[in-house]
Amino acid sequence: MKKISVFILAAIILSAFSNQDASEILRKVDANLSSENRVFESTITIHGRRGSRTITSKSWSVGDTKSFTEYLSPAREQGTKMLKLENQLWIYTPTTDRIIQISGHMLRQSVMGSDLSYEDMMEDRKLTEIYNASILGRDMLDNRDVYIITLLAKVEDVAYHTQKMWVDADRFVPLKQELFAKSGQLLKRVEMKDIIYVDGRWFPTTMVYKDMLKQGDGTEFKISGIRFNQPIPEHLFSKASLKQ
Repeated sequence: MKKISVFILAAIILSAFSNQDASEILRKVDANLSSENRVFESTITIHGRRGSRTITSKSWSVGDTKSFTEYLSPAREQGTKMLKLENQLWIYTPTTDRIIQISGHMLRQSVMGSDLSYEDMMEDRKLTEIYNASILGRDMLDNRDVYIITLLAKVEDVAYHTQKMWVDADRFVPLKQELFAKSGQLLKRVEMKDIIYVDGRWFPTTMVYKDMLKQGDGTEFKISGIRFNQPIPEHLFSKASLKQ
């Protein structure tokens, strides 16, 4: 009995250290991915069953509470705008000249036929705020040494209850994610590429999303330019700016 107790105690201690290390890894990931604000230009290439199409946009965001996106091309998407304030989301389309609020189950819908949902676009909280982490092990991915960690949601209002993440062991930036429902079903897979060093942080500039529940070859989200901690006018984050 004494030996069993020692082994149990050792297992508890090792588990505690593992979780502590995982939390530190997640904090370092947040330090790379989170910022007070950011401005970036991007292209979204949607690889569907009938071919591919590309959408360009420019986005401004402050923390995890405010973001504004304007779509620039192609012509049929030009002038479409998206505004997020806290947990509310509005979309303006120039063809109808209407502002529509996206809420409830509608947040799970695809954005312009891509593999990203409105929930994906809205979620910008730090990972440490919404997940508890634990280490599964070490591996190699794309010739990089990685930690494999699991994330378990500690809040209810989260799109993915569990995540499996491959984190670069030197740069502490995710290289791959698998996103699961509470039932354990794999919902999405994300691959991060083209890691750059900008403003004292490592940041992925290409993310390939694959919705595992739909056909097609995924959606490539590519950042062509990004700037952190920029002056952003407050009036941009208002419903009035959607029609300007």
